[in-house]
Amino acid sequence: MKPDKAAALRDEPLAMTPTHSLRQEIRGNVSPLVLAADVGGTHARIGLLQARAGAQPPLEMLARHVYECAKWPGLGEILEDFIAHYASPRHNIARCVLAVAGYMRGDELVAENLRWPVRISELRAHLKLDRLDIVNDFEALACGTRFLSARDSIAVIDAKGTTGPTVVVGPGTGLGCAVLLPNGDAPIVMPSEAGHVALAPGTEREIEVLRRLGRDRAYVHTGHALSGPGLMNLYRALADIEGVATIHETPAAVSTAAMAGDDPLAREALSMFCALLGSFTGDLAIMFKAGGGVYLAGGILPFVHDFLLASEFRARFFNKGVMREFLTTVPVRLIEHGQLGVFGAAAMEIEAATRAD
Repeated sequence: MKPDKAAALRDEPLAMTPTHSLRQEIRGNVSPLVLAADVGGTHARIGLLQARAGAQPPLEMLARHVYECAKWPGLGEILEDFIAHYASPRHNIARCVLAVAGYMRGDELVAENLRWPVRISELRAHLKLDRLDIVNDFEALACGTRFLSARDSIAVIDAKGTTGPTVVVGPGTGLGCAVLLPNGDAPIVMPSEAGHVALAPGTEREIEVLRRLGRDRAYVHTGHALSGPGLMNLYRALADIEGVATIHETPAAVSTAAMAGDDPLAREALSMFCALLGSFTGDLAIMFKAGGGVYLAGGILPFVHDFLLASEFRARFFNKGVMREFLTTVPVRLIEHGQLGVFGAAAMEIEAATRAD
């Protein structure tokens, strides 16, 4: 299964009966409906979900669609289009949750990766929603890992795992991270800004690259190397070291050239990317004692997963001195479920409403 393939998404409108607020639905034992969105710098993944008591998974995706953010003037227009095309005109969606990489400042959503400003009161009024909540995108992903089936991920490091936290990390437009802490039937999601820790090179070549990255910034964090823009930073820094001109202008072009094998500079950039990711992932597994494993997410990795499996990722993951023995028990898997953040956001919303009730 390949993630984010538009052809696999449902396009037909749904005929549904009108509902009341989510809390009323819970009180009346009617399965609640939630409009959930996982919004990044490149794509907005939207879904309409329904809780299913006693089922596994406990959420059903009734409709879904992926939007290219660059083609839309704002998030409100995207959500409005989804409601118009994927829900019955008779259906009044009262509750919505947005999973984004950002935070609230008053009424405004501050998100570096979003293409447009988002003001919550305006969005709520525009869509006629009773409730609109914001959750962190990687918190939603971490929550969503509870609903993963075996076919939704592939093994990068195959280990049995133990009890303990589960870490989700993913390079995309930025570098996100969150942790799922075991807590009986109600696991706790812990946010993390681990992507902003200082970049830690592991070879002389990587030290040279770090020097280049530090020329025009006072602080080089890990996201400056492990993200889509970060891959371009590595590629340009290596070109500078070699004294050659760059050819490629996008992360996708660098990745494609690297996998084709006919561009040594692009191949070195992607190889360094995978090696640094292995080191960083190992650090996270140690930091959080992630006996439950590590899930790799983000828009880049599914595209390059064959390259990743053949890279230095594994060697660098284990290269942690006395912690190597622990790391041999930590499974690392690559998520291939493109709608996982939508599932997780909806689950967080429903569980929050249930607790409030």
